[in-house]
Amino acid sequence: MAVEEPSFEVVLQEGSYSVRDYPAQIAAETVVQGERSQSISAGFRMLAGFIFGGNTRRQSIAMTAPVLQQPSAGESIPMTAPVTQSGSAGAWTIRFIMPRAYTLETLPQPNDARVRLVPVPRTRYAVVQFSGLAREGDIAQKTTDLKAFIATHRLIETGDSTLARYDPPWTLWFLRRNEIQIPVRDAAPQ
Repeated sequence: MAVEEPSFEVVLQEGSYSVRDYPAQIAAETVVQGERSQSISAGFRMLAGFIFGGNTRRQSIAMTAPVLQQPSAGESIPMTAPVTQSGSAGAWTIRFIMPRAYTLETLPQPNDARVRLVPVPRTRYAVVQFSGLAREGDIAQKTTDLKAFIATHRLIETGDSTLARYDPPWTLWFLRRNEIQIPVRDAAPQ
């Protein structure tokens, strides 16, 4: 089953590392408190509820990949697709990027107040791809490696790292595709 993924333009590619420009997008997101793996599951369920009809129109919205997770500043934000995960101090923002066919005006509103729709501006990311289960040690090592790649190419980090998971949980561990993404900008000329 083919799942839509966000489009991007590759600016630089070196093995499993790249620098990519992503266009403006719309995300459904939520903020979940707790340990990383539990929060991605809880956030995923909230966001899945929204895209599978838990919205003002009872409309199904196609699933996209990846699911994004990153540390959160502590503010609750509804889930979107793809799902991304990020967080700090035990709070994680889980995000699905919405299919390209939608705008903020054409998307139904989530029924769950913990889920919100947010515009995501055009962003440049440094990215490292890896396979496996994305365990905490793997995530930490890949983040360290990506930061070294960023420094080598004289890029400047402009935000927190995000874990992007592309595959459903039933995918064999060695076939799973993951990424660490860090928003960056070019260094100012000297």
